[in-house]
This record gives sequence, C-alpha cells and structure tokens, in this order.
Amino acid sequence: MKNLVILGGGTAGTMIANKLRAKLGRHDWAITVVDRDDAHHYQPGYLFIPFGTYTRDQVVRSRHAFLPDGVELVLAEVDRVDPDAHQVHLEDGRTLAYDQLVIASGTTPRPDQTPGVMEEEWHRSIFEFYTLEGAEALRDALDGFDRGRLVVHITEMPIKCPVAPLEFTFLADAWLRARGLRDRVEIVYVTPLDGAFTKPVAAEHLGGMLEERKVHVETDFMVESVDPERKVLVSYDEREVPFDLLVTVPLNMGADFVARSGLGDELNFVPVDKHTLLSKKYDDIFAVGDASDIPTSKAGSVAHFATEVFVGNFLEHIAGRPMTGSFDGHANCFVESGDDKALLIDFNYDTEPLPGKYPLPGVGPMDLLKETRANHAGKLAFRWIYWNVLLPGRPMPLPAHMSMVGKRPPAAATTHTQED
Repeated sequence: MKNLVILGGGTAGTMIANKLRAKLGRHDWAITVVDRDDAHHYQPGYLFIPFGTYTRDQVVRSRHAFLPDGVELVLAEVDRVDPDAHQVHLEDGRTLAYDQLVIASGTTPRPDQTPGVMEEEWHRSIFEFYTLEGAEALRDALDGFDRGRLVVHITEMPIKCPVAPLEFTFLADAWLRARGLRDRVEIVYVTPLDGAFTKPVAAEHLGGMLEERKVHVETDFMVESVDPERKVLVSYDEREVPFDLLVTVPLNMGADFVARSGLGDELNFVPVDKHTLLSKKYDDIFAVGDASDIPTSKAGSVAHFATEVFVGNFLEHIAGRPMTGSFDGHANCFVESGDDKALLIDFNYDTEPLPGKYPLPGVGPMDLLKETRANHAGKLAFRWIYWNVLLPGRPMPLPAHMSMVGKRPPAAATTHTQED
C-alpha cells in the first residue's frame, strides 16, 4: 500500500482528502492528514466578528467532521520534511513515510516580524483580524472606540485574502455611520501598493469607493516599525502615520517547517509550477492553496479552483502519465462594501477583474465590480456552502477555469455604480 500524506487540514487539505479518497482504491492508497488541532476555522468569517455579525461558534467546527472514513487525522505539529528519505518528522517524535506529499499548510500572520507591534500596545491600541482571537479583541476595542484616528494598514504583500483590509475599511465606515460616530473618526488606509488594489480596473473602482467614504489613502508605504509609545507607523522613507486605533495586517508567511525542510522561499512558501502545483525540486511533493508561491490571491476560491485541477493532475501523475490539467490562477472574491452591499471580482493570472455578470453572462445573478445587495447575500450564503458543499468535496456548478464570457473588456469599463 502507498501513502499519501497531506500537511494541513484547512480548505485545500480537506477538499483534497475528500476528493482523492473517493478516487483512490482503499487497498492501494492510505491517506493521512496532519494538523496541529481538531479545530477547522472558516477564516472569511473573521472579517465579520469585529462588527458582531458572526460569533466564534459560527466559524469553528471539528476537522474530523469533514474528513471521510478511510482518512486518518493525525493531530501534531510538523517538525520538518525529509524529502530525500520521503518522511515527515513530527514534533512528538513520530515519523510518517510518504509516497506522495501534499503541503497545504496555509499562511499565517506574523506580527512579530514588524518591530514595535508586539509590545505593550498589542491588543490595546494595535489589532489584527486575521486570527479568531485578534478579531474578537478588535470587536471589544471597537465597542469602546467613539472618536480619533482609525488606521487600517497592510504590512506587505502577499496576504491572505488581499481584499479583506478594504472590506474592513468599508464595514468600519458603515458601522461608524450607523452609530452616528463617523464625523468623530478619521479613517486612513495605508498600503505598500501604489493604489487601492493590484489590478488597474479594480483599483480604480475600489479607490473611488474609498474617496466617496472620505477615507484618506497613504500609498507606497513600506513600514519599517511601529512606535507604540507615540502611536505612529514609521516607513523606511521616514514618513509617519499617527493612529489612535491601528488595525494592521501583519506580514504573512508560510509554515516554519517549510523553512526547516529547505522547501520554501524567503517567506516560507513552496515554489511550484504555477499550472500543475508540483514542486520545482521534488517529483513527489505538491503544494496547494496558500502554502505555494503561485502568483495569485491567497484566498479560499483559489484553493477551491486549484484543487479541482490538482485532483486530475495527481491521478495522472501517480499513473506515470503527463499532467494535462493547467491551473490558470482563477480567483473570485466578494468584497463587502457596507450597508448590506458587496462587489464581486473574478480574475486569473492573465486577466484582471472586469465588469460584467457572473456566473451566467447577461443573467448573473451576481454583478461584477458593482455594489449590490445580491452580492452581499452571496457573501453571507457562502458560509453554508463552505461547510456543506465545498469542504466535503461535493460538486459546485462553477468552472475551475476563468471565462471571459459575460465580462466587459477595459475599454468598455466604466466607473463603479451602486444599486440602491
């Protein structure tokens, strides 16, 4: 019997385990998933916790509940991978042999990488919402925040769900307006990018939305440190941004065991072929989801679409045949904009987000790059889809590859509009 070991029981790892268990003979392949604990987090839900929309119970469930019979879940920290010996060493001393290894260990916020962040103001005036604990602490802080300077800050790209800082900004604006506090609070959006987003058409739309909401944008800001005593962000070019409440998106990095194993880049992401997700160094190691270095968003939709392509490729690979599937970097993301509205963006490696309809051309029901209540409803409905369809590996009526059908090219794109 051969062994498939999956390091990480998050979105990508769970989907892969479910899909491959249904396709690999149980007498031919054993499947083992390794993760540190039995708590599976619906990470898109963290965004809503600071505003009281979701609670802990709505975003955490057991990993065991989403893995099928015939998949073993090992609860342990990974110490390192020995790719030459085809073994995974766990911190408790156990060793797992593998014939094929899938690294799906995700990415983690590392506030410790920015000087000053983790000092006495951490979770007092400096917060993040990329962990459950951080989102809950930020909820408590917002409850007592009624005036001053709210700064939303991105340390460096890439980050998990790159639109989330924008979403938080839009939601904070709406939350403050609903409480009659917006005139007392100045909101500043600080980014290392030269605009609100990485893609020109989307950046124009999203930047216009920030301007409408009277959010000041500080671009090209590469943070060097945070001065917690003076409560200022300091950039490498010596600019300073003062704050009363700082919501930072820390540097995101891959798992430490990736570095200890010699498998990662400087941020601990595994270099892979961006179309097949196979390691550039080892023929029996894949990296899927946020753990890889592919040049697209680190988002759940990417894990979903990439997994659809990966499964077919994996079956061809273990059969000794060339992999014929080619992942195109497809991602789509709902962007919460406040007031029960949201946008939807759909893009891939080569094509930026464009206006149009999704998933059916001319019909939708979702509008691309347009604020609508239907998009907001879709964002909220996705939590049920995630738990009941996506994770169990059930089919979803969405193509893994991005389609240009129903989209308007840049020349036809117009400024963003709202649906009242």
